[in-house]
Amino acid sequence: MSINVLPADTYVVINKTILNDEDRKLLTTLYQPIVGSTAISLYFTLWSYLDKEEILSNEWTHHHLMTSMQLKLEDIIEAREKLEAIGLLKSYYYANHVNHYTYVLYSPLPVSEFFKNPILSTSLYSNVGMSEYKNIIEYFKMPALDLSKYTEVTAKFNEVFESVPATSLDHLIDDLKRKSTNALEFTSKIDLNNVLSLIPDDILNHNITMATKDLLYKLSYIYNLDDDQMGELIRNSINERHMIDKELIRRNASNFYQFENSGKLPTLVYRNQPEYLRKPLGDSSRKAQVIYQFETTSPYDFLISKSGGTNLTKNDKEVLAMLAIDFDLKPGVINVLLDYVLKINNNKLTKNFIETIATQWKRSKIETVEDAMDIAEKEYKSRKVTPKKETNMTKPVWFDKDITSEKASDSEQAEIDKLLEDIK
Repeated sequence: MSINVLPADTYVVINKTILNDEDRKLLTTLYQPIVGSTAISLYFTLWSYLDKEEILSNEWTHHHLMTSMQLKLEDIIEAREKLEAIGLLKSYYYANHVNHYTYVLYSPLPVSEFFKNPILSTSLYSNVGMSEYKNIIEYFKMPALDLSKYTEVTAKFNEVFESVPATSLDHLIDDLKRKSTNALEFTSKIDLNNVLSLIPDDILNHNITMATKDLLYKLSYIYNLDDDQMGELIRNSINERHMIDKELIRRNASNFYQFENSGKLPTLVYRNQPEYLRKPLGDSSRKAQVIYQFETTSPYDFLISKSGGTNLTKNDKEVLAMLAIDFDLKPGVINVLLDYVLKINNNKLTKNFIETIATQWKRSKIETVEDAMDIAEKEYKSRKVTPKKETNMTKPVWFDKDITSEKASDSEQAEIDKLLEDIK
């Protein structure tokens, strides 16, 4: 849940883990290519506020943080959300006459766990490329030492120490500091129980560990797999013991995605419009309702709704990737652009045409849904079209409407609900 943060709102930083110089290397080498330098800089800044025991900070205002980092508050909130999403930070909120926040720091994952996580490892690869990805792996690899000619002479514990009766001290160590990491949280699109139920027992041993299930959920998320696709991948990744080969299904999922997406691998982008770029709640006008739908629907789901619920084509997916990654447009803006193009281009997503519009919107620094709707309306009105073409052109419903402050009547509410029911 996102809350509107004000510069006067206060916060403290709590450290739930043990942080050291090795963590700095992990953050800059593995996490920074995914979330960006601003997010990692925010992490380091919060870390620096801790007391000498590195447990708790003094109370600060967000205005102090803005001054310290020389950033706008909305940039800090975006960076904070990236840290939260990737498992490095948890945020807690307490409402008062001055709102108060608590930011809890967690350690980056150990190298081995990071590269076994398909979401993180794939995102890193997508952002740095094959050559740098190999260099990073080589950097963290243990050197190969040949000890075959040596005889181990290491002393065992019982050869050095002797056990004697002593008072139990377990009650004294309950609250000791320890390394603490935070798992990625996301909602999977697959029903794993349904997927597994369709695979016969003589093909798959259904005694599947939680670690394997967790991997399947992560693969379905990062590669955007549905139930049928995941079922097929599992069938092709079963070993001779009728168990799911985790390394094989990783490779198969990656290969499948690259085949469907012209050799490209996925990366992390905002699912829907960032909170700080949304229209404040409270406006009940028709336009505000349309804006809310654009802001709270992911471009993937929005385009599926426009396709009548059918799966997206390869071209559709390439268009979404281009707008989100190449042009770095915000999700709500992408939705407006898609809606605009579909209405004026006979429900066709022509890549070159979309690219032209996206280039203009990017240069115009369009980041909010409202700005996107305004520029789309202006472009529509300025288009030079023949009467024949104009009769075949359908305008988005929000064009030419003075609905910024108009409250919807019951009949109008029903109309807008019907208009938007396919993207809820």
